[in-house]
Amino acid sequence: MTNVAFVALACAFIIGLGAVGACIGIGMMGGKYLEASARQPELMNALQTKMFLLAGLIDAAFLIGVGIAMLFAFANPFK
Repeated sequence: MTNVAFVALACAFIIGLGAVGACIGIGMMGGKYLEASARQPELMNALQTKMFLLAGLIDAAFLIGVGIAMLFAFANPFK
């Protein structure tokens, strides 16, 4: 395998594992939000704000990984 093939494989792992991690994290967070809002409905608005803030941060971490993978894919510093 050439260096270009290894870079393509690394980009696939960065994007794929980042997407899996983000999906699992958001899914667990959504489940915990539903459990917490079922226990204490009066805190639903405060919990919803925090949940959306955390969902944005989790998604931002994934998108940073996609950006790094695209950097390696298109502006390959290893050539």
